[in-house]
Amino acid sequence: MAAFFGLSKSSNVLLNNVSALRGIRTCAFQTVPGYTEFSSKKVRNVFTDFFKEKYGHRLVPSSPVKPRGDPSLLFVNAGMNQFKPIFLGTADPRSEMTQYRRVVNSQKCVRAGGKHNDLEDVGRDVYHHTFFEMLGNWSFGDYFKEEACLMAWELLTQVYRIPQDRLYVTYFGGDSALGLKSDEESREIWLSMGIESDHVLPFGLKDNFWEMGETGPCGPCTEIHYDHMGGRNAAALVNRDSPEVVEIWNLVFMQYNREADGRLRTLPQHNVDTGMGLERLVTILQGKRSNYDTDLFTPILRAIQESSKGPVYRGLVGEADVGNVDMAYRVLADHIRTLCVCIADGVYPGMSGAELVLRRILRRAVRFSTEVLQAPPGFLAGLVPTVAHILGDAYPELNRETNRIMDIITDNEVAFLSSLKQGRRVIDRTLQKMEDSRVFPVGVAWSLHRNLGFPLDLLGLMLEEKGVAMDTEGLDKLAMENARHKAQTQQSELGSCVELDVHTLAELQRRGVPATQDAPKYAYRLGEGGKYVFSPCQSTVLALYCDRSLVTEVEEGRRCAVILNQTCFYAEQGGQAHDQGYFIREGQQDVLFPVENVQTAGGYVLHEVTLAETLRLGDQVQLFVDVPQRLACMVKHTATHILNFALRQVLGDGVEQRGSHVAADRLRFDFSFQGTLIIKQLQDIEQTIKDIIQRNENVYTEEVPLKLAKRIQGLRVMDEVYPDPVRVVCVGVPVDCLVKSQTDQQTSIELCCGTHLLRTGEIKDFVIVSERQLVKGISRIIAVTGEQAKEAREAGHTLAQEVDSLSMRLESGIHTLSEAQRLSKEVGQLIDAVESTAVPQWQRRELQTTLKALQRTANTAIRKQEAKEAAKKVQTLLTKHGDKTLVVDTVDADSISVLMKVANQFCDKSPGVFTMLLSQQHSGKVLCACQVPKSSVGVLSAVDWAVAVCTHMNGNAGGSVIVAKGTGSTSDLEGVLKWAQEFAKSRTQKRLN
Repeated sequence: MAAFFGLSKSSNVLLNNVSALRGIRTCAFQTVPGYTEFSSKKVRNVFTDFFKEKYGHRLVPSSPVKPRGDPSLLFVNAGMNQFKPIFLGTADPRSEMTQYRRVVNSQKCVRAGGKHNDLEDVGRDVYHHTFFEMLGNWSFGDYFKEEACLMAWELLTQVYRIPQDRLYVTYFGGDSALGLKSDEESREIWLSMGIESDHVLPFGLKDNFWEMGETGPCGPCTEIHYDHMGGRNAAALVNRDSPEVVEIWNLVFMQYNREADGRLRTLPQHNVDTGMGLERLVTILQGKRSNYDTDLFTPILRAIQESSKGPVYRGLVGEADVGNVDMAYRVLADHIRTLCVCIADGVYPGMSGAELVLRRILRRAVRFSTEVLQAPPGFLAGLVPTVAHILGDAYPELNRETNRIMDIITDNEVAFLSSLKQGRRVIDRTLQKMEDSRVFPVGVAWSLHRNLGFPLDLLGLMLEEKGVAMDTEGLDKLAMENARHKAQTQQSELGSCVELDVHTLAELQRRGVPATQDAPKYAYRLGEGGKYVFSPCQSTVLALYCDRSLVTEVEEGRRCAVILNQTCFYAEQGGQAHDQGYFIREGQQDVLFPVENVQTAGGYVLHEVTLAETLRLGDQVQLFVDVPQRLACMVKHTATHILNFALRQVLGDGVEQRGSHVAADRLRFDFSFQGTLIIKQLQDIEQTIKDIIQRNENVYTEEVPLKLAKRIQGLRVMDEVYPDPVRVVCVGVPVDCLVKSQTDQQTSIELCCGTHLLRTGEIKDFVIVSERQLVKGISRIIAVTGEQAKEAREAGHTLAQEVDSLSMRLESGIHTLSEAQRLSKEVGQLIDAVESTAVPQWQRRELQTTLKALQRTANTAIRKQEAKEAAKKVQTLLTKHGDKTLVVDTVDADSISVLMKVANQFCDKSPGVFTMLLSQQHSGKVLCACQVPKSSVGVLSAVDWAVAVCTHMNGNAGGSVIVAKGTGSTSDLEGVLKWAQEFAKSRTQKRLN
């Protein structure tokens, strides 16, 4: 076998341990001679093939970097993330995930924001990245320490042929304070493989004990480090952040669980989780010292140089990198990879969470491209095809989404360049006012960050270049206050008792508590008159979970999770909200136990209940689902499937579902589409759905083996882990016909665990009440059904009548200013009503277009009437003041715009006159308008005059040296007139004389 695999004699140490390597199979796997001949693609494939073909691992595709159902993560940041349900014991027993024993893959990872954040280091050195690929192999209750170490060493030294003397191994050296012993088992394994003792090094908790989070599975780890220099003993540089000696592979042995009180408990099943950075491994195998010198980055660096016309990348760091040019190259090469991968996986630059982090990454890249490399606009998006070319074979979604990624990056770049320009002006003005201070005001910094989306790290860099520091302590306080506020708003979501830890799940299995039979949730039929009849469900209490432990009884008034042998309640999953309802104990019809929440974990359905009486194990209960709420969800879920089908019918097969949520009151559906839907498209989508509703087609459901289901023509399969067998839901065609057919049936066919109608007619009506773009290329539809849809149509009809009536009144002519103002106000109120009322979206768009035109008509009428009214008042002023050169008087005017028109027209008729007009309002407020001759700008400024008079009235004003306006308040208007006149005379005495 050694000869077959091309192994050297020294590899016999490995093969002598063949009894430990269970599952070794003869295969055609070959090593590649000469480790400098590896391309990045080959490195990735050799890794997965090694574990798949030789050691029987299952190759699992990378999950998207957008976590599914894991609010604890901003991004997938490690290969183990998608396997957390296995580690935590919460995987659905029917899913293929529970069958995993040995797994291998290359996982897309992003570490930016949250606990693992490498963003600040990217560009400053040659090995940190926000996006990277993690090669990993896993064992779930199969092999453990010895086999994992043997496989890793064989791959590195015999397949990749990395010199053994350049490798150093670390292991957990124990922690006496926590009572953790040294992992001598791992140490002995490495020594038994012939590794020199001075290359096997112990380290503490920080370096060699891995934890998933504050609580959860954890355990000691052993790491493999590589010395780029060689020919020396580099043990002293291991784990010292040296660029010469870097960690390449971490083997985690999950054998404990960290409890909420900090204690460690042995896990019921031991698992292995390994992770090796592809970028660092490729650097070694291609004989480089920098990740950026490998074929994962060099094409991007070339593209940057060609597009920016900048200097050639030299790989300089620190002070040697004059002007941060090479740092900019590294930032752009790293960030464009992250942007491409994230956007392709459904994470878009936004204002919160992962979206905010991605926005920050994009803006950091734009800043470096424009300010350091002086690259032209659109430069960043131009790098996308290069990234797709490098990574597209491994992650084909990058090729499919290239155009959309470019569009999103371009749109965000344009927006940020505008913000950057505005922010730079704010920074420059602030620096000019700072005088001798060298610390930038924290209030201005936070305003730039909060209001303009200005990344604080970019602000820091820009200030650093100008020799000014940021008040980081003050900013930290503001950030902490902001985080505290967010935490308080999320507090109400905590405290649920329907989350079971890995030990509780294991204890349930040890006690022989079977998984909950939830097939009764589908036990309903159409009765007389087309009314849905839900079968009764009798159940037995098998487990009670209260205060984080399993108990035999729970007292009245306490909240707990109840596990039953069977249930008709639908647990929240598949985008559908959970059922509500209650159950009663056998023989006690008057005592209700309200079910507040229903979730699933590890095959158990947990009913969250606040007890009206003491509940005990073994109690017999009868379950009652809230039928109206369940039916409403069934209606919305079936309507969602039909909407998905209708979108493809109207918009084309390029439409892809990007997310959905079904609740009793409405449905939400996100999908890929370039642009906003036009009115005709919205109408066609609704009509397609209404046709299916009117045909009252049957809705067929059937469980089918997963492999068989995936062969169904026209079926859209999401990037999810499905149970096996899987439930197929089809409108109008029996599922067995779909399985047998080789043609696309042109109907709605989906894999779905949700509850659905039996016939489409029960939907009754369907209305899209909202459609908008979340980001470029992704749209969101909100829709209602049944009575709500009817109400939306009626509301739309009523608003349309009001708009028609208003339009006729405007067309009949406007004869007074008050009439024009009243009609303008009514137009504004209708605009608000159309925006906020649930009406068909196509009709909303029509009404909004009409109302915008009416608003323009009303505004034009107001201007005309104001001009007419001003002309009358001007005539009165001309008669009253004759040939005066200074006019300070009162005018009866309802608005500042009318008063300004009077002043303007009066000055046109009386050139050379200094004019100030005041108007007392019923509220007591005084309006002020003034204008001075252009030829007298140096004599008296209009804005100075207005500011002085309005300040005298405890108000304020603004304007130019020619024209100004303001407001104030006074009970002595005559006194103000005299004061205004005297002020003007004192400034213009010579001119007025």
